[in-house]
Amino acid sequence: MSAASSMDRITQWVSTQEIPADLTIRIAHSIFPLHKAVMVPRCGYIRRAVAAATKDKDKDPSAASVELDLSAIPGGADAFEKVACYCYGANFEINARNAAALRCAAAFLDMADLPRRVDEFLAQAALPSAVAVLRSCEVLLPAAEELGVARRAADAVALRICNEALFPTRSSPPGWWAAELAALSPASFQKVATALRCRRASPEVLAAAASAYAELALAEVLADPSRADQRGLVESVVEVLPSGADAPIPAALLCRVLNAAVNSEASAKTCRDLELRVAAVLEHATAGDLFSVALDGAGERVRNADTVRRVVAAFVERQQAADSQGRRSRRSSMSEVADSSGKSAMEKVARMVDEVAAEMATEESLGISRFVGVAGAVPKEARACHDGVYRAVDIYLKTHPALDEIEREKVCSVMDPLKLSYQARLHASQNKRLPLQAVLSALYYDQLKLRSAISAGGSEDADDYDTRSAAEQARAQAMADASLARENEALRSELARMQAYVSGMQQQHSKGSASSRAASPAEKKKKASFAFLGSVSRTLSKLNPFRGGGWAIKDTASVADGGRHSSSNALQQHVVKPKRRRFSIS
Repeated sequence: MSAASSMDRITQWVSTQEIPADLTIRIAHSIFPLHKAVMVPRCGYIRRAVAAATKDKDKDPSAASVELDLSAIPGGADAFEKVACYCYGANFEINARNAAALRCAAAFLDMADLPRRVDEFLAQAALPSAVAVLRSCEVLLPAAEELGVARRAADAVALRICNEALFPTRSSPPGWWAAELAALSPASFQKVATALRCRRASPEVLAAAASAYAELALAEVLADPSRADQRGLVESVVEVLPSGADAPIPAALLCRVLNAAVNSEASAKTCRDLELRVAAVLEHATAGDLFSVALDGAGERVRNADTVRRVVAAFVERQQAADSQGRRSRRSSMSEVADSSGKSAMEKVARMVDEVAAEMATEESLGISRFVGVAGAVPKEARACHDGVYRAVDIYLKTHPALDEIEREKVCSVMDPLKLSYQARLHASQNKRLPLQAVLSALYYDQLKLRSAISAGGSEDADDYDTRSAAEQARAQAMADASLARENEALRSELARMQAYVSGMQQQHSKGSASSRAASPAEKKKKASFAFLGSVSRTLSKLNPFRGGGWAIKDTASVADGGRHSSSNALQQHVVKPKRRRFSIS
């Protein structure tokens, strides 16, 4: 039987009785003719109102007709109809749609039995019904909050969640209950989270509930980016998320919420709180999670590079603070374990930042300062190898080919060429996009490694990598030496021909000058010419890159001074077999 038909029967019964109605209840535009004998014993509010209305009258209060305005009752006329039905003994059903209104109306009227029946319904209701009751309380605020109805409904929801976590329903998939929370407002979910803490729910349960609610709310935001309350909804979701100490929220979810907060232009406090939360769990995130923070609302362009930089900087600051505290308490072995864990976390985040920087480098509109800010947010010493950041730098230089030398040097400032692997150094030495200084640094380090490997010889302490690297570089150096030797051979041949010519001229001059004591001016001129050719020969000999260790050419000054040896004997006497030599690039 519906509440409306029950009230109609009550009204008909009242009008047909010999006792006329002596209590009129007015709620907005609805009027209820009732009997004080029925309503006063069950409703303390009505009893006090009737007593106040008749205390100044001399006639019998029981015989006086009283009219009361109860427009302030929670739930309005519909809720009061059910209360009147209950008072007159009519049967009606308490369900998830009317339980909250009945509980509020009964509390407002100061009834004793009806609230107890509603509480029994809540205690036996399933989770979907309890969630529906809590949701119906949202339209009864602030009365539902002041009368404690919302708190009782939230506690009923928390109880069902805890029971489901301890004793899962076999017929339902795991975590099915989390989707039920999507219908709640952020304020109602906050009440559920508080009730779960009061019931000492495990952090996993609290995290699952918060994650599911945030996921569903985030999907609602992304489904309609133009909605007016997008910013308010994101801020409300952030407020209801439990702290990291209470429940570990997945890093991927926090990154998506941060992206939504930034793109919806949420408050600076909300964004900063999310940045710190992401930084606290950054080591558990992936490069894709962190890169999603940098994207715009459509997920196509890099827009929030500064947000990524602040997140990474906050993580580095946390790690440095932890390392500093660990060094102060290094007396115990546990501190050493913590230091090792912090180091591995820093290295993992460094690799992740390198991947994110490489993805961001493909954005043509990304400025140098923003790229350097992200790639350089992790200290250089945190990376054992700089191949990852070199890849990001190379991609950025390839995407932005119009950079000048100074700008390219600024881009390369985030990496250390001395920490590149052999393959990366080999690639860098042939990379025309890199500035000259970076190429020279890589080559110089390569030469130092080669010198160290050769000086170590067959030492047992040299590892396999250094041995292979030294062998490969030795082969490359041998090819370079062969090229230089061919060039030197050509130079030596030219000098030999010049030496033979000068020697012949000198022999002819010595025959003519033997019969005269004083030389003529022409002869002095020829002698001066020979001296000039000798100085040229000495200069070319000094420019020889193999002088002193490779091909040695005898100084031709002796020819100009009157040497008597033939050119062929001079070459046979002074041409030395070339030696192998390495040259360093400094």
